[in-house]
This record gives sequence, C-alpha cells and structure tokens, in this order.
Amino acid sequence: MSENRSTDAAVPVGIDELLERVRAGYDRIDPREAAAAAEAGALLVDIRYAALRDRDGLIPGALVVERNELEWRLDPQGSHRAREAVGHDLQVVVICNEGYASSLAVASLRQLGLHRATDLIGGFQAWRAAGLPVAAI
Repeated sequence: MSENRSTDAAVPVGIDELLERVRAGYDRIDPREAAAAAEAGALLVDIRYAALRDRDGLIPGALVVERNELEWRLDPQGSHRAREAVGHDLQVVVICNEGYASSLAVASLRQLGLHRATDLIGGFQAWRAAGLPVAAI
C-alpha cells in the first residue's frame, strides 16, 4: 500500500462537529428575529415532513418545501424553482422541527449562492414556544 494519501480525501467528522463547522459560517436567528425578518420580506421555509406539520401546524406565510426538494425549489436558476425563489439576494430562513436539519440545509443553500440563507434556532418548536402564530392544518 502506498504511503501517499490523496489530499482531497475528506477526514470523517461527527455530526456535532459538522454542525459546529456549518453554523460558524453564518448567523442563526431566534424566533422573534425570524418573525421580524419575515415582516421585512424574508422567506420562511418550513422543511418539516408532513406528519410533523399535520401534528403541530404551520407558520402562517411560510413556504412548505420538504427537505429532499429544497435545493430544486429554492435555486433561483433552477428549472423546478418555486415562484418565491426570486434571486440569490433573497433572505431565506430555513425551519425544521428543532433546528438541526435546517443548519445542514442552509449549508447547501449557501453553496447554491443564497448567501443570506440562515436558520431558526430551535426550529418550529422554538417558534411555537415563543408564542408566535401557528395555524392548525
């Protein structure tokens, strides 16, 4: 076996370290900041799966895009983009259930050039706990 290893090989990291690295690249926001951002024109994007939305409700005005479709729906240059995906300068606040999957989703959106993408600390559960509006399904 050769002593030379590829310098391109990724060094494995655990999920906690990966989250820390990803989150170090942008400022996350709390529920009140997310509500204010939405009032100012930011797009709230709920990536929770249907069973959680059915159980807990929706944030009024949030665009629902399940995680597996997120990049295709928010890429402003994509052929399958949502009409709300108007440009790379759009402020996007990604919301998952508790604020973990959303951080990884933000990293992906930032790779697509959505440089103002961020996520909600604590996710939907923090939004609800803060007493912000939730609509039943």
